Amino acid sequence: MIDVIPTFNQSDLESRLAALDAQGLDALDFGVIGFDNETVVRRYNEFESKAAGLSPHRVLGQLLFTVVAPCMNNFLVAQRFEDALESGAVLDATIDYVLTWRMRPIKVALRLLAAPGAATRYVLVNRTS
Repeated sequence: MIDVIPTFNQSDLESRLAALDAQGLDALDFGVIGFDNETVVRRYNEFESKAAGLSPHRVLGQLLFTVVAPCMNNFLVAQRFEDALESGAVLDATIDYVLTWRMRPIKVALRLLAAPGAATRYVLVNRTS
């Protein structure tokens, strides 16, 4: 049986990402940043590493919103994760966004994913939208 590679807009994407190993994440054609409840980056795929110019060594184990991507430390991104965590709500939102830190401004689509009780929350970055 051939596994279908998850897509950025897939409806059950949070659970699919959780089931992928590092090699599976690296096969995706969009950026994946997975982080824990303390916002420490635990998962980071090759697509995002190359697009952002940040090696996994520099990103894994770092705080997402203050060290890795402070341009996302705002009410549009970081606050949504905090609100979902506090309320125990599911978060699945796609927003148009402009990344500005460590690179020229670039328009992207961000998909914010979090499920109550899940060990990992995700910021997905689609640069081809």
